[in-house]
Amino acid sequence: MKKRILTGITTTGTPHIGNYLGAIKPALKLAGPDTESYFFLADYHALIKQTDPSLIETSVKDIALAWLASGLDVEHSNFYRQSDIPEVHELTWILSCSAAKGLLNRAHAYKAVVAENEALSADDDKAISMGLFSYPVLMAADILIFNASHVPVGPDQAQHMEMARDIAGKFNHTYEKVFNLPEALIQNEISVPGIDGKKMSKSYNNIIPFLCTEKELQKAISKIVTNSLEPGVPKDYKDCNLFELYTLFADTDQIASFKQAYADGIGWGDAKKELFTVMNQEITPVRERYFDLSQQPDLLNDLFADGARKVRPQAQELIKKLRDLVGISKIV
Repeated sequence: MKKRILTGITTTGTPHIGNYLGAIKPALKLAGPDTESYFFLADYHALIKQTDPSLIETSVKDIALAWLASGLDVEHSNFYRQSDIPEVHELTWILSCSAAKGLLNRAHAYKAVVAENEALSADDDKAISMGLFSYPVLMAADILIFNASHVPVGPDQAQHMEMARDIAGKFNHTYEKVFNLPEALIQNEISVPGIDGKKMSKSYNNIIPFLCTEKELQKAISKIVTNSLEPGVPKDYKDCNLFELYTLFADTDQIASFKQAYADGIGWGDAKKELFTVMNQEITPVRERYFDLSQQPDLLNDLFADGARKVRPQAQELIKKLRDLVGISKIV
């Protein structure tokens, strides 16, 4: 039996190199002839953190195009937008009635905000919306609506998978075994350093853009922080964020040659040029596809409509069965 792998795509912000290496490439590698692949844009999740509608719309567009340009094959996978499957939200309510509040109290994101409030001697519930608190139930519904067997997640998302399994198990026990208990495919987290050496993140303002022009890419790379060693002075490649970024794009021979260049005292300006060369070589075809796709105004709406037509009947069938189970059905 084929694995049914479901990947949720965050729709906040603009993709950067860290997203490409840490999320897009690994997820696309999992899609193959031996799997049923479901990719969805989690646009309703974005409302938890973002209240500017124009930014949400722009992010959905940019992120969808980035995945498509990177190789997401819509002919052999299911690609849809969460907001086009209203059954997800009906399932969220049904599951909410089986989810224990104590379980949601233990969610990391919720606990982190409570801890921040306590540290500031503020009310525990300050800045906590019901969306943030009940986020794990919506995530469970995203997974269970199509009875996914496997979900790729990073180590920090493993708890949400356990919660989805708990919620599904509780429903199965109360009514009838309807849901698979999905398994987490824990992805080895790729450490992608930003220009300052910290983990690349928009919150640190240290990103290298993913689908920008060559000139913008060169400019971002030129801002990578290095030490003050002059050209001709041997340099240590260990714990060097520039070298670490290079290894994420270069092959074995290139990495060996770059190590030698460090030992020979390569100047930082030349080292940054070498990084630009290998990074740009991989990104150029993706960038070209991205700009080509972005010139097709109806493309995304057509793809979203096609995706919903493909998968929504499955969601409707499940909801019909659940309504019968819980007693919300046609009176006979």
